[in-house]
Amino acid sequence: MTHTVADFDFDLPPELIAQHPAAERSASRLLDGRTLPAVERVFRELPALLSPGDLLVFNDTKVIRARLYGAKDTGGGVEALVERVLPGAADGRHEVWAHLRASKSPKAGQTVHFRDAAGATFAAEVLGRCGPENGLFHLRLPGDALALLEQFGHVPLPPYITHADDADDERRYQTVFARHPGAVAAPTAALHFDEGVLAALDARGIGRASVTLHVGAGTFQPVRVDTIAEHRMHSEWFEVPQTTVDAIAATRARGGQVVAVGTTTLRSLESAALGGTLQAGARETDIFITPGFQFRVVDRLVTNFHLPRSTLMMLVSAFAGHDTIRTLYADAIARQMRFFSYGDAMLLQRAAMSANHTDPAGNSAVPG
Repeated sequence: MTHTVADFDFDLPPELIAQHPAAERSASRLLDGRTLPAVERVFRELPALLSPGDLLVFNDTKVIRARLYGAKDTGGGVEALVERVLPGAADGRHEVWAHLRASKSPKAGQTVHFRDAAGATFAAEVLGRCGPENGLFHLRLPGDALALLEQFGHVPLPPYITHADDADDERRYQTVFARHPGAVAAPTAALHFDEGVLAALDARGIGRASVTLHVGAGTFQPVRVDTIAEHRMHSEWFEVPQTTVDAIAATRARGGQVVAVGTTTLRSLESAALGGTLQAGARETDIFITPGFQFRVVDRLVTNFHLPRSTLMMLVSAFAGHDTIRTLYADAIARQMRFFSYGDAMLLQRAAMSANHTDPAGNSAVPG
């Protein structure tokens, strides 16, 4: 079946777009959509919905303070969103790729001055554009990029959250197990986990493992073509450690299920298994998961509710089934559940799971 973007559209009342997180991380609502009709639960019930011997895989990326405000030499205002921090140079200066918003785009050789709340500034040199396909600018900073962003940057809240970032966002738009700085958007399904839920998982004998995928701002980009096969995904860096590959192999051997926490974790694992077996390592992925995709690793998915007409709507439809997702989203709207990054979550089962976890060519998805 050939899908168009309209197949993944839905009407969402604006008041259901969560502007702030729940008072407690694990007090969010959870729509258990493993079977229909779905059952509404509280997120802290998740450990009881899984079985001893299952494995949860998390994305341990850390959101950086990637949004900067400043001005060009000419005085015109500039807003930057750093998309990627490049490896540091020998002279101590760092380079970044960034989205820039200005009344007139700066040209190569121009300087942009970014400021913090106290009035301190630093100057970034515009080296040029990164290419016509992604619209990013290449900037050179005068020192360590992460240190400068920590001092001068703001929490890069998604475009549908309308308030300015504050101290609560600094704490809550970050997972409790964030380790590796580099993301400009949070792996939002993991925001619901707190120490109590993690302890309950351990007590129930449910394993934990991690991947790292530095989420880019492209996760919010709309699909601008009608036929989804024509869409080209943004690229993101990810790493799957050997320890995670081994943990998944052990889970398979004992008959447990692999539960991805968030679409970024799922994309990492399935990207690393495109060759037929799950391979450890670090690389780029522009995987675009749409209905018909052959899943090799993930059995269940914990995820938030996604934007209409988005690549993530296509991903969850591929995973759980297009009709199932439409039913679940209609159910969530009827229940007035909260949507998007600070919203509620759902638990999905992979549609038509095969007992032996093999792809059509007969290649085992057990990590090799």
